[in-house]
Amino acid sequence: MRFAFIDDFVPAVIVGDQVVEVQDILDSIPMINAQDLLEGLASRFDEFRPQLEAAAKERKGKPLSSVRIRPPVPQPGKIVCMAGNYMESGTIPQAYDVDAFLKAPSSILGSGDTVVLPDVPASVFHHESELGVVIGKTASKVSAANALDHVFGYLNFMDVSARGIAPNGNNSFWWQKSWDTFGPIGPWILTTDDCPDPQNLDIKLWNNGDLRHDFNTSDMARSVSEVIEWVSNEVTLNPGDIIATGTNHLGLGPLQDGETVELEITGLGRLSVNIRDDQKRTWVRETVAQQEAREAAGK
Repeated sequence: MRFAFIDDFVPAVIVGDQVVEVQDILDSIPMINAQDLLEGLASRFDEFRPQLEAAAKERKGKPLSSVRIRPPVPQPGKIVCMAGNYMESGTIPQAYDVDAFLKAPSSILGSGDTVVLPDVPASVFHHESELGVVIGKTASKVSAANALDHVFGYLNFMDVSARGIAPNGNNSFWWQKSWDTFGPIGPWILTTDDCPDPQNLDIKLWNNGDLRHDFNTSDMARSVSEVIEWVSNEVTLNPGDIIATGTNHLGLGPLQDGETVELEITGLGRLSVNIRDDQKRTWVRETVAQQEAREAAGK
């Protein structure tokens, strides 16, 4: 099932290129805002699933192109991002030490919205393509063997980064990662019943139509199950929390004013965002792999 929020955060399921509104089915979920509704649905999905599936089949929808897509997880309690969780297409001899960081929930942005590059002394701004995991059941010290039982679904996650800011000589994830608009997600959540194997998904990213990222989740150093086990050993994961599972760094490239960046993972739709930089900074349009090849050739 593909779950989304549309327009004024109306809950909906996506069927082909149609949108079916389902607010009435979810009215029993106590809520103040859309995040409350998402968390209630994630934690009680087995209860609501039959009614949502019936609505998807029986109700008349409206064109997806006629609505505004909103972030499917509007305000997660936590965003845990894995650092260095890919084997980089076989270019590293062994997995990096396991590491992660927290990204501010206020960084969340929806498809069709605009990433704003802040006026800070960054050496470059990068896109990072990641599989996002949305937690459905509270997870504390779970084992990898049953970790996926705690997942509601998956989504496209773009981890925007400001490189080269090092206060007091320290490489700071806070300065790099947590700016407003630096966490685009969506356009929808694909629930686990329609994604039985998160370790075999193609991830692609285009910048102004140029393909930059093209890799598969099978290249993860630690699987989604292992990531959930490790993260939940340190912090309790709650319904609506997001884990971003890392990226293949070879395809990282700069973000610049006026660009359109699109991220697509198998079954998860296409996330599209615009880039705005009031400072109009520019960088060479090349990926990390292209830069390394150029420098190795002495060019």
